[in-house]
Amino acid sequence: MYQVGGVFSDVEVEPGSNILVAGPAMTGKYNLALDILAEGTTAGEGAIVVSTKNDADRIQSDFAAHDGGAGPLGIVDCVSKQQGMEPMPETDLVKYVSSPVDLTGIGIELSELLRTFVQVQGVAQNRILLHSVSTLLMYSNLQTVFRFLHVFTGRVQSADALGVFVIDSTAHDAQTISTLKQLFDGVIEVDESDEGTRVRLVGIGDDRKWRSL
Repeated sequence: MYQVGGVFSDVEVEPGSNILVAGPAMTGKYNLALDILAEGTTAGEGAIVVSTKNDADRIQSDFAAHDGGAGPLGIVDCVSKQQGMEPMPETDLVKYVSSPVDLTGIGIELSELLRTFVQVQGVAQNRILLHSVSTLLMYSNLQTVFRFLHVFTGRVQSADALGVFVIDSTAHDAQTISTLKQLFDGVIEVDESDEGTRVRLVGIGDDRKWRSL
């Protein structure tokens, strides 16, 4: 079982589960997702971030602020090459693809990182973050992204990992969000209220109550 952690400290999810974190822009979805990954690394689990928004150096510094460098972090950087940046050297745990359009490349590098964690480092439980689905939808149509995520979530399931996927719910129409939700076991909904940011977990081990973030 995986402990979700944070405001969901009482929630456990089955290995192979995939969770969508959905909410408006600037509501802390990214930090919430990093907290979920850090909950695992502090317990000896592996963490992988597939980033279509930030480069590897930024991901490393952001994640260190959440887990204090407690555990290994794998990164698939889909940003640096596209923007013509001088990337960090590629290593066993830092991989690069040409752009967020290269969905095949993303899948290959993700599989390689999982192999490294499980077969080389002997880490049985791993958490995988894709940040963000919204960026993929900027470059590819819904049908293409849906097929890619179907394979991605299946890879998470077959590896008994925990998948966390972030999407800006206000950047897409309701039909798009509804279509993508079919791929996930649960959804963490993020919302702004008069009392501040609140979240609830729908579909996995929760009573749908709102919790303050």
